[in-house]
Amino acid sequence: MSTLAIYNKLSDGFYLSWHKISLLSHLNFVLGACLSGITGYFIILRLLLGIPCLLVLVIYKWRRRHLSMDDKIEEFLQSHNLAPIRYSFKQVKKMTKNFKDKLGEGGYGSVFKGKLCSGHYVAIKLLCTSKGKGQDFINEVASIGRIHHANVTKLIGFCVEGSKQALVYDFMSNGSLDKIIFSEENRNTLSWKKLFDIVIGVARGIDYLHQGCDMQILHFDIKPHNILLDENFNPRISDFGLAKLYAIDDSIVSLTAARGTIGYIAPKLVYRNLGGISYKADVYSFGVLVLEMVRRKNWNALANHTSQINFPSWIYDRLDQGEDMELGDISDDEEVMIRKMIITAFWCIQLLPSDRPSMNEVLKMLESNVELLEMPPKPFHQLPLETSTDIHSCENSN
Repeated sequence: MSTLAIYNKLSDGFYLSWHKISLLSHLNFVLGACLSGITGYFIILRLLLGIPCLLVLVIYKWRRRHLSMDDKIEEFLQSHNLAPIRYSFKQVKKMTKNFKDKLGEGGYGSVFKGKLCSGHYVAIKLLCTSKGKGQDFINEVASIGRIHHANVTKLIGFCVEGSKQALVYDFMSNGSLDKIIFSEENRNTLSWKKLFDIVIGVARGIDYLHQGCDMQILHFDIKPHNILLDENFNPRISDFGLAKLYAIDDSIVSLTAARGTIGYIAPKLVYRNLGGISYKADVYSFGVLVLEMVRRKNWNALANHTSQINFPSWIYDRLDQGEDMELGDISDDEEVMIRKMIITAFWCIQLLPSDRPSMNEVLKMLESNVELLEMPPKPFHQLPLETSTDIHSCENSN
C-alpha cells in the first residue's frame, strides 16, 4: 500500500474518531440538559406538591387538637345525666337575635341577652374556646348542671358545636352586685337591710355548694362581679369556670396553681404549699366580699379615713374599742346588722384556714344575737380592697 493510501486511511480513521467524540459530546450535552431539566422539573413538582401537603398537615393537626377537645366534652356530656337542654348554635343565634344585645365581657368570653320561644329571658355566655381547652365549659356544666338552689344561678341549657360553646342561664334583671356597690350613683340603691339579706343569701348558696350537694363544689372566685341579682335583688352565685368538684369527705384538696381573683383570694402565705387548699378558700373570699360591701355602701362617710389608712384595720379597731363606726345616719337595727356582717367577715379572713369558720357556722353567726358574737384576733395582713375591682379572674402559677 502506498504512503498516500496509508495517510488517507489514517486521516479517515482520525476523522471518524473525532466525529464520534464530537457526537458523543453533543449527546452528553443534550442528555445533561435533559437530566438537568428533569431535576428542575422534579424540584418544582416537589414544591408544588409539598406546600399543599404541608398545609393539609397543619390543618389536620389543628383540627385534631380541636376535635380532641370536642371529644373530651362529648365524652363528659355522655357520661353525665344532666338536666340542662342542649341547643344548636343556630338556636342560640336566634335566641340572641344574632348576638345583638351584649350584657358584658370578660376573660371567659361574652354574655348576651336572649329570649326563649316561651318568652322567658336568658343570659347566654359565649365561651372563648382558646382558653382551657374546654375545661371551663366542663367545670361550669359539671358544677351547676344538676343544682337547683335559690341562691345559685340556674343553668337552663348549653351548646357545643365544634369550637362553638355556649351556656344558657336565667336572666338576672339587676345585673351583678359590683355594678351597684362600685357605682357612686347606684350605691344607695340598696338599703342596709337588703345588703344584709344579700349577704345571708350568698352565705346560704356557698354553704349549699360545700355541703348540700352529692359532691363538694369549691367555687374559687367569690366576688361582687359573680353575684347576680334578680328582679327583687335576691342574690345568685354565678360563674363556675374555676370551680372544682371533690368528694364531701375531702377536707383538703390538691391544686397545681392558685385560683381566683387577686384581692379576694387568701394571701400568698396561705398558698405557699398548694397541696393543702380547702373549702376555707371560699370562706376567705366571702369575708372580703362582705367587707367590700360595707365599705362601698357608706363610702362618703368613710372617705376621709380610708384615704389615709386601711379600711379593715380602721373598722376593726373601732369595733374592738367600742367606738362609733361612723357609718352615717343609721337605725339601731341597721347598726346590729352591720356589726354582725363586720365581725363575721373578720372571722372569715383569718390568716390561717383552721381559724376560719365553715359557711354553716357563718350562717349561725349572721343569724344569732350580736351580743353573743366574739371579736376574732385582728388579721395582721392588710387587704388591698382599693385595687381589687379592676382585676379579672385568672389562674396564676405558684
